[in-house]
This record gives sequence, structure tokens and C-alpha cells, in this order.
Amino acid sequence: MHPNPFQTDLWQRRYWEHTIVTERDYAQHIDYIHVNPLKHGYVQRVCDWPHSTFHRYVVDGILPVDWCGDMVNLPTVSE
Repeated sequence: MHPNPFQTDLWQRRYWEHTIVTERDYAQHIDYIHVNPLKHGYVQRVCDWPHSTFHRYVVDGILPVDWCGDMVNLPTVSE
């Protein structure tokens, strides 16, 4: 519970600030956002998450609809 019951924290406790400085950094963060529902088991494929900007990237021809494959093909930190 917050010390002041009339005040709440906006950010999650593990939040960290990061300034995007390069195109590559931007792309990596967008990839992270697109993969999150898959990584956490909410969907079997990135394209299955209906609330994602991923669909805009597919329509614009930036990413293929089968981008990142499925849970079986999801890269791990060790790869």
C-alpha cells in the first residue's frame, strides 16, 4: 500500500527510463513490444494478438504476417 492513501504510483516498480537514440534501438524496442504477448503465453503467434501495432507493420509491408514464427521458434536469451 502506498504511504499516502490519496496518492498512487503511476509506473510499475521495475520501470526504467530509456531514451531511444538510434534506429536500431527503436526497432529493438518495437520488436520487444510486438513479441511480449507471445513471450508471456497470451497467444501462439505474434499476429494473434489483436491489440498490437504489429498489424499496422504488416499492412505497411514492414513485417510479414508470420514474423517471429510461433512459441516453438521464439529465440531465447542464450541464442
